[in-house]
Amino acid sequence: MKMENQTTVLYFLLLEFSKNHHLQLLYFFFFFVLYLTTVTTNFLIISAVAFDRRLHSPMYFFLMNLALQDVGIVSVIVPKSMINSLMNNRCISYVGCVAQVFLFVSFAASDFFLLTVMAYDRYVAICHPLHYHVMMNWKASTEIMIFVWVSGFLCGILHTTGTFSVLFCTNVINQFFCEIPQLLKLSCSGLNLLEALRRDWISA
Repeated sequence: MKMENQTTVLYFLLLEFSKNHHLQLLYFFFFFVLYLTTVTTNFLIISAVAFDRRLHSPMYFFLMNLALQDVGIVSVIVPKSMINSLMNNRCISYVGCVAQVFLFVSFAASDFFLLTVMAYDRYVAICHPLHYHVMMNWKASTEIMIFVWVSGFLCGILHTTGTFSVLFCTNVINQFFCEIPQLLKLSCSGLNLLEALRRDWISA
């Protein structure tokens, strides 16, 4: 791809749900209700686990963190989409897009790691009930959660760095949020940093 076809992107244009402003307002209220329901439900779970001493066990501790991650995932994407629908706008800044990708991947990866940990927790509780309180004590649970969050943020850094290491030929994203596959389609070279490193490693 020639250099003259490359451009410095200062902002991205997200996909509109509709070009009709009245429909955009309808989408805003629809997503607002869904977002409010999701956040309220998860915060009720977090509050119940935090304030009810009967729920102070590793299983509910993991469940509380899972609810927190779910709030993070929807909060990264939905509010910006709602604001764009309300303001009849499509723009998201370059920095905002980077932050959205980083936070979304971080929360999603943490979610995946935590679900794996919760499966292990149930395995220990069912298959080794007499050793459960020794193997899954509060110290171990806290260390596991620190590992889950740190691993998620490391995944976020890795994927965000790889995605935005390329030059973009256009700024029009065919999605209502900054999604990595759609961003890579905007690349002038069609090759990001992670793919280049993987190719060099295989050839070596």
